[in-house]
This record gives sequence, structure tokens and C-alpha cells, in this order.
Amino acid sequence: MITVVPGDPRDPAATALLKQSHALMQSLFPPEDNYFLDIEALCAPEISFFVAHEDGEVLGTGALAEKGNYGEVKSMFTAPHARGRGVALQILETLEQQARLLGLDLMRLETGNLLEGAVNLYERAGFVRCGIFGDYRPNTSSIYMEKRL
Repeated sequence: MITVVPGDPRDPAATALLKQSHALMQSLFPPEDNYFLDIEALCAPEISFFVAHEDGEVLGTGALAEKGNYGEVKSMFTAPHARGRGVALQILETLEQQARLLGLDLMRLETGNLLEGAVNLYERAGFVRCGIFGDYRPNTSSIYMEKRL
């Protein structure tokens, strides 16, 4: 059974997945269009970091960054061999629960236009496209989405 629990991005298994995610983003998008948080940034007090695991194996990661009046989804990544099993959706549901616990009524995210699976997941979860927000800079590869809670 897959479970999603609070985690530590510095845990070797979580770090390994995050590094895979970073490598994928760097292979797909120009450096100036990569907005992933490094391992230490994910340890900040305003970040809630979660891992999905099954039988002791970390299958996915996700984080919620408190941004004042909204929560931002960050570091969503599922191990390639675990895709298609609902891991990412479980993480996303956990992030939504965390946002509600924090009293937030809006979640936002930035993802890449080449990540069709991610965009489809977010749309199925109720996210809709929106305009640029926060500290993001206009570019040709970002898609911005939000969901009212």
C-alpha cells in the first residue's frame, strides 16, 4: 500500500529522486526556465515536504510552499517505475490537505509545457490555467495553474 507522509528532502532516497527530477528539468528546459528548489531550500520552515512510499521504498516527492495567501506546489516527482499507479495524485491530495490545515484557500503551481503527464494530472485534480504569479519571469516554457480550495 502506498502511503504519503512528511519527509526530509535530505534523506538519501528522497534526495536521489529530487536529483532525478532536477536532471530531467535541466535536460528539457533552458536554465533560466528552471524554478525547482534545491535540497536545502526544501528544508525551510515555510516548506512542507512529503514522500510517498511503499514497502520502505520512496516512490515520489512533493512539497507545499507557504506563500502568504496561497500555497505553491513544488518538487512533485514520481520514480519512473512507479508512474501510472496514482502516486502523484496521492501526494497532490496530501498537499491539498496540508494547505487546508494551514488555512489556505488557494494552491498554485508552475510546470513545464513539455510535461504533458503533469499538466494532465493537475487538470484532473481540478487545477486550471492562470496567469503568471509570484517571482516567476515571463518565458515560453512555463504553464501556471491554480486551484481554489
